[in-house]
Amino acid sequence: MNRDRYDLPLTTGSDRAAAFYRDGVDCMLAAWNGADAAFDRAIAEDPDFALAHAARARIHQMNMEIAEARAGAARARQLAAAASPRERRHVEIMAATIEGQSKAALSGAEQHLDEFPRDALILSLLLGAFGLYAFSGRADHDAAKLAICQRHASHYGEDWWFLTYLGWSHTEAGDAGIGRTLTERAFPLRPANANAAHGLSHALFEQGEPETGRAFLSSWLKTHEQASFLHGHLCWHVALTAIEAGDPDAALDIYRRQIRPAGSPYPPLNVLTDTASLLWRLSLAGQPGLAPHWREVIAYGDRFFPQAGAHFADVHYALAAAATSPDALQKRLTQMEARAADGRLAPGPGAIGLCRGMQAFAEGDHERAVRILEPLMPELVRIGGSHAQRELWEDTFIVACLRAGHGDRAARMISERLHRRPSRRDQGWLQEARPAAPS
Repeated sequence: MNRDRYDLPLTTGSDRAAAFYRDGVDCMLAAWNGADAAFDRAIAEDPDFALAHAARARIHQMNMEIAEARAGAARARQLAAAASPRERRHVEIMAATIEGQSKAALSGAEQHLDEFPRDALILSLLLGAFGLYAFSGRADHDAAKLAICQRHASHYGEDWWFLTYLGWSHTEAGDAGIGRTLTERAFPLRPANANAAHGLSHALFEQGEPETGRAFLSSWLKTHEQASFLHGHLCWHVALTAIEAGDPDAALDIYRRQIRPAGSPYPPLNVLTDTASLLWRLSLAGQPGLAPHWREVIAYGDRFFPQAGAHFADVHYALAAAATSPDALQKRLTQMEARAADGRLAPGPGAIGLCRGMQAFAEGDHERAVRILEPLMPELVRIGGSHAQRELWEDTFIVACLRAGHGDRAARMISERLHRRPSRRDQGWLQEARPAAPS
């Protein structure tokens, strides 16, 4: 019987189909280009291979090819009737994820992993900044990611993918030292691993070592130029180090060359969130001439996320709309309010409040921005993403406080962040918040 890389049986009589499937899964786990082609080859070798159809559908979903994703999930369900019980449950969890049944997918994945802890593709659905835990609306999603990794660690040993995500989970749960060590252990096992490059960049960010992070990513990206579907996002991390160093011109140059949405081949959720958040950070840094870039981003958002639904996309769409189109922002907020009323907005009404706070800031009403954003800061974690991504709203609150004359409030937030990790930019803001006493 054919097996996957984690020694789980695969219902296919084709050795070649199984080999292509293993390659595709490895590409997915490494955030590497080529998974779609590998799964297509697996399906060509064995059109009845249910897991290959499910995995291919997941790639379609990540690329916002919704009709193809749902059709692939439906086909996988049909074919899974002839597969093993493990594969049937695997397909059902993948299909639920694709169809937006996130609660069912999350609980199904947890139960499935108790029996099949080495079903790595199912475990991967729970993890990461865009995983089921992160987008569940839970305030403890970072702890949940670490807990499930630790629960199943004995089944993986020195596996390159598992070490990568165990390290990432430690970093996001507050221990960047352990996270960095684990991620660095994963690298030699598979250097062509964009998830490891991403995890290490986050660990260095959390340790307050932006220059080390910039040097590492600049070198790694040269060797693996555009081989990863995280390429644009890793360039976003390099741009953040430029902003931290007080060089927004360099960050904008990276944006123009590597991140802007025009012609981007990367997953739309990555593209929208990276572009909107980086332009907003550049605006906080006082960078002029951003209007044409904002118009490009809002057009991209309208193309791939025309209606409220994926809340992390929605809160980033709101940034572009606040900068370009009050009418578009109000329309999106109305849709989010309807989802909240129906219980379909995972983070709850706080996500809407964050959007309104950014709207007030964009309108220059910094006092109102402070009033809206301040009580939402403890709830910010519920929108998901990473610490680095969520700091955007903290940054905006800090700048709003400074501009509204509330240096004491800004200083409290800055001090909390500096307690976690050093930051040249935060030190500058703290100096502004606490001006020197007159001599």
